[in-house]
Amino acid sequence: MDFDVELDAVGLTCPMPIMKAKKIMKTMESGQVLHVEATDPTTVPDFDALIEAMDQFELSHHEKIEDKYHYYIKMK
Repeated sequence: MDFDVELDAVGLTCPMPIMKAKKIMKTMESGQVLHVEATDPTTVPDFDALIEAMDQFELSHHEKIEDKYHYYIKMK
């Protein structure tokens, strides 16, 4: 999947992946996609909550590949 910005949060535990993603999201422009790669399983509900709180974004794709979670967050 195509993306404009990438955040490597592998090895970080919550809340760090969410905090780092939120900081990047505040700099994004409409149509841009952020790819986050994380290993902490608690990021799944945390990213859902973040997207719900920041309604100008949508989680366009989420998948787990081996031990890594991949999130593709798009600014509307």
